[in-house]
Amino acid sequence: MNGSSRLSAQEIADILRERIRGGELKAGDRLPTQAELAEEFGVERGTVRQALRALQDDGLLSNVSKGSPPRIAAPAPAREEPQPTMVGLAPRLTEAFSTPRVRIDAVCLTAESFMLAVGEPVRHIHEGRLRPEAIDVRILLPSRRINLAFPVPVDGRDGDEDPVHKRWLAQRNSQARVLQHNLQALRATHGVDVHVTFRALPFTPPVKLYLLNGEEALLGYYMLTRREEEWESQTLEMYDALGSASLLFSFAKRAGRRDLAFVEESQKWFDALWETITTDLTLS
Repeated sequence: MNGSSRLSAQEIADILRERIRGGELKAGDRLPTQAELAEEFGVERGTVRQALRALQDDGLLSNVSKGSPPRIAAPAPAREEPQPTMVGLAPRLTEAFSTPRVRIDAVCLTAESFMLAVGEPVRHIHEGRLRPEAIDVRILLPSRRINLAFPVPVDGRDGDEDPVHKRWLAQRNSQARVLQHNLQALRATHGVDVHVTFRALPFTPPVKLYLLNGEEALLGYYMLTRREEEWESQTLEMYDALGSASLLFSFAKRAGRRDLAFVEESQKWFDALWETITTDLTLS
């Protein structure tokens, strides 16, 4: 392959990628040495190293070190199809709680799905199947002071007395308090160092986002629907989001560069909101 037009690092990476995907190079196989690859492709070793770094970023290589050629990585486990929040969130939280130091960040309209789903890892802790040392949970919820985009009355708001807003606020506060209590109780029962903190968003989040230990992001869209609900002896007609039915899409760092970038950018977005335009939230 020597010639006047040398291959770029990207082209070499593409060739090796096709060999891996085509089965010519299988999981566990060692790649040729950098010298052998440089000779095969007629390039400098630095170009080969760039190509190998690209493959490593894609999760296709393992055991990358200066001392020996890397091996072809085993394929990442098949990702499950998106599932409704009430189905998919609990097992993902349980896996996240299997680490010694748990860090969960969430953006949501209320804490209902989170409150219910966290019951599974908490149960595993009580049964002795999970033993985290510390749990740090940060949750962003809409401020009580804003005009929510949803839920809203079908006929529009009527002054300051908006029963749909009052209903949402009561749910937001009660669900968040239950979540906080169930997690903080682990401090007394199992000696877990637990911190649960809330801050208020100045806008209505159009999506729900869960960041698990900085390694995985779960994203779900709030789908609006018109519905009725009985609340305090009145029938509320509203446009509302059924958050528990939102499909959760998983993005995991280990799945490749695009997922890694999504998780990292989502974390930066959350941190920026937390540190800038959000305000203290009182559950009252």
